[in-house]
Parts: sequence; C-alpha cells; structure tokens
Amino acid sequence: MPTRESDPDPDPNSNSNSNSSANADTNADAAPSIDLDHLGVHTSVSAVFPPAELATELADLPTSATVDVIGDDQIADCNAVVTLDHREAFLDLDWVHSIQAGVDRFPFDEFRANDVVLTNSTGIHGRSIGETVAGYLLSFARRLHAYVAAQQDRRWEQPEWDEAVTLSGKTACVLGTGTLGSGVADVLGALDVRVTGVRRSADPVPGFEEVYATEDRRDAIADAEFVIVTLPLTDDTHHLVDADAFDAMREDAYLVNVGRGPVVDEDALIDALGSNSIAGAALDVFETEPLPENSPLWGMDEVIVTPHCGAFTVDYFRDVAELVFENVERLADDEPFVNRVV
Repeated sequence: MPTRESDPDPDPNSNSNSNSSANADTNADAAPSIDLDHLGVHTSVSAVFPPAELATELADLPTSATVDVIGDDQIADCNAVVTLDHREAFLDLDWVHSIQAGVDRFPFDEFRANDVVLTNSTGIHGRSIGETVAGYLLSFARRLHAYVAAQQDRRWEQPEWDEAVTLSGKTACVLGTGTLGSGVADVLGALDVRVTGVRRSADPVPGFEEVYATEDRRDAIADAEFVIVTLPLTDDTHHLVDADAFDAMREDAYLVNVGRGPVVDEDALIDALGSNSIAGAALDVFETEPLPENSPLWGMDEVIVTPHCGAFTVDYFRDVAELVFENVERLADDEPFVNRVV
C-alpha cells in the first residue's frame, strides 16, 4: 500500500467541521472498545470509486471480520462501515469511517450520545489537491481554459500579447495550512510560486514563506495573485471569504476553492466576478451541489467549474484502505485510532 502522508499542521482549521475539531474530542486519545466482526463498505462510496475495489483491498484485514459491500438495508448486519454519506442507521454501529477529510455531514452530538466512533481520511489528499490547484493556476496563467473553450467553436484565437504569464514569482495565499494547504504549497513551490498561508495563529508552517493569523487574512490576500481556499466547513469558516475579502483582493487576482463550498459567500463571489473586482475563479466546491443549472458561474469566461473531484485519483481507494488497515491493527493492539474525530 502507498505510504500515507502525515498532517504537518495540527491547526484546528485544517481538520474540523461545524461541531468539533478532529483533535479536540476528549476520546481521541483513548483506545476504542470494539469487537469488530463485520465491516461494510457502503455503496455511497461509488460516487468516488467502485465499492468492490475497496472491499477487495480490505479482504486481508488482520482480523477475522467479514468485509463486503453493503446497501442501506444491510447496515444493521455490520458493526463498522466505511462510507461517503451519513445514514441514521449508523448510530447503531460502533465505528464509522468517512472516505473524505470533511465530516460536516455527520452529526457529532448524536454519534457521541450513541458511543459511535467516527474517523476520517485526512492526510491522503494533499498531493492530488495540490496538483489540481496547480492545474487551475497553469490554466489561468497559460490561458489553457480559453483555448479549450475556443476549440469547441473551432476558433483559432491567439491571446493578446499581455494576457499569458508565467507562474514564476507570483504569490499564492492559501487559507488553511493543514494537509490540503500543505499539499498545495508543496506543488506550487516547485513551480517557483511564492506561497503564504493563513491559519488561526501566525506560527510558521513548513512550505509557507509567511503565515498570517486569521484576523489578518485581508492583509494576507491583498498581495496575492491567487487566493486558494482549502478550509473545511466550520462555524468559524462559514462565509469567511465574503464581500470584504473580495474587496481586499487585487483586481487581477483569482480565487480557487477546493475546501468546502460555504466557506465562500457565493453571491458575493458572483458579484465580484460580475463587476470585475477580481479576475476569475476556479471552483471545485459550491454552496449547493451539484451546482444548479441556472447558476451564473457556468457561463462566466474566467471561471473554471469542476464537479467536486479535486481529490480524485485512481489510488483513492487504496489510500482509504491503508487508513482502515492501520486502525484495525491499532484496535487489535488496544491503541488509539488515527484520525479519530468522535
């Protein structure tokens, strides 16, 4: 199995949801008490990869537990499940593992009340997200998105002499310096982009030339050609990127969101794009998903829309399997789980 990257930044902004941070739960350092006999791979993961691939990868778990693909009507047969979506029936289980890092869809309080352990997949998406963000930035800088659009109309249209630029020497400000943000910094750094970061404190983080505290984020984004959101959705991050943030950005700056849709005030973003207050945006996540057909974002020339797939990779299921393997081994050794959220 591939080696799982560790999260270089335990900043609560990097790994939390609207109820609690992944590192703040009082049970996080306690070994769970679970008699694992049936682990189900819920069919909801099919939105990301075939569930049978993960079930096969988990066939050699260091336990006698049965592993198979399950639907909603088979949840009661399990005591643990790997899933993308939440189901009320999960409250009767012992352990739920989310294939995503973001866990804002799961009801923390209900999990606690029913003694259900929740773990997530933070730590596995840094490189894939980093490369996706690099692709967005290269598209804008080298005008690739414009050429693809022209190709659809069979138009031979070269850019104006001053449109295309190189990324070398440009500044990208990343909101969120955890696994995703650090993955972005690693890839962009290789392209000679100056990378700054925003997190709860201004403490230094490897890979970022400068780090700003959240309250100073407007100063941080004011000098950046690219503002990149990698934050999860929390009470504190909801609409963190608002009209004031767009006012603080440069007119030639691009917004990139690969965190969670509601971190960005979408109406304010559309207003900023429509008034040319910012140059454009690349968006993988949205306040409503799928993005409604009547959204103005679909038709804007300097907007790249992708369907919440920035972390997708052929190895996704293997990376998830590695996390599950590790926690099953820890369960056998009476050790605390990694990536425990509840």
